[in-house]
Amino acid sequence: MLRLAYEAGKTGGTATAVFNAANEVAVSRFLNREISFLSIEAVVERVLTRHCPVARPALDEILEADVWARKEALRL
Repeated sequence: MLRLAYEAGKTGGTATAVFNAANEVAVSRFLNREISFLSIEAVVERVLTRHCPVARPALDEILEADVWARKEALRL
């Protein structure tokens, strides 16, 4: 997860919001026994690879990225 966090930070823009949102959903799914602990990283990585980051996002773009990432993390 640290590697993914660094990559999201280097990418910047909406990538960090997507990382956080996907992580929150994946951890919640783990706590609800829907996925394994080791699947948390896989879910976050898949969501990040499907995301097209916006370099200098406005607040509404950040919020859109957050909602999208949460839906993707639930879908996977």
